Amino acid sequence: MEFFTLNDGNKIPAVGFGTFQIPADGSTYKAVKKALELGIRHIDTAAAYFNEAEVGRAVKDSGVRRDEVWITSKLWLQDYPYAEAQKAIDASLQKLGMDYMDMYLLHQPYGEVTEAWAALEEAKKAGKIRSIGVSNMTPKLWQQYVPQFSSMPAVNQVEFNPFFQQKELRKLLAPHDVKIEAWAPLGQGSTALLTHPEILKLAAKYGKDAGQVVLRFEYQEGIIIFPKSIHESRIKSNMEIFDFALTDAEMDALRALDTNKGIHDPDRPGVKEMLLGAFDVHAND
Repeated sequence: MEFFTLNDGNKIPAVGFGTFQIPADGSTYKAVKKALELGIRHIDTAAAYFNEAEVGRAVKDSGVRRDEVWITSKLWLQDYPYAEAQKAIDASLQKLGMDYMDMYLLHQPYGEVTEAWAALEEAKKAGKIRSIGVSNMTPKLWQQYVPQFSSMPAVNQVEFNPFFQQKELRKLLAPHDVKIEAWAPLGQGSTALLTHPEILKLAAKYGKDAGQVVLRFEYQEGIIIFPKSIHESRIKSNMEIFDFALTDAEMDALRALDTNKGIHDPDRPGVKEMLLGAFDVHAND
């Protein structure tokens, strides 16, 4: 496994496993346990995924040492006020059955963002979290909130794939060495992406599938990736991207696929209100 070094000095596995939309009916447990068996050492979950407990059980039952697995979870909007954020961090730890999380993110950039960030900073100082970051922050939202923070996020987890390469955001983050983590690194299985002639040409050249070419491109761009799959063969193939390398010309050809458009626009009017009422992460408490 390859690693990236974050701006706080911690080393994060470059490839992880996402658990978004994997149900907490035993499916998350099975998928995470299988991913760990296959060598994955980076698991991404969230309070709003409702599967933290199954992630924690899978890690415990995997036989892999806790300090060898990078665990990320995220704080949901309803818990952004400072006191609620403190409680939510402890609740995530309890559900995971862990003494600390490797990373904890603000899941969405709305509401009491600065209060929530202060709670994350405090939890980091207390040893409950090793690295802290944000998610879904566009350049506009980054400039609205981050200048108010007393410390710099280690990552910004956003939509990223060859069709949406976040070039403006990356220019903003680069001076602070803030890494991008890609959700939907395969464009949520976009047929247009995975059948693009440029990508298929490279897949044929290197004896890889289209998804592996896309993930290799993202890795070479310095992006942390965690594709999601419940299928063993796909989990395995998503890791097999370190035995080939794209040339500079090939990287440029894939950079040229950027449309600067994604499936989610955090700046769009109404998104804040929709997300504020989307989940009740305490419904089953």
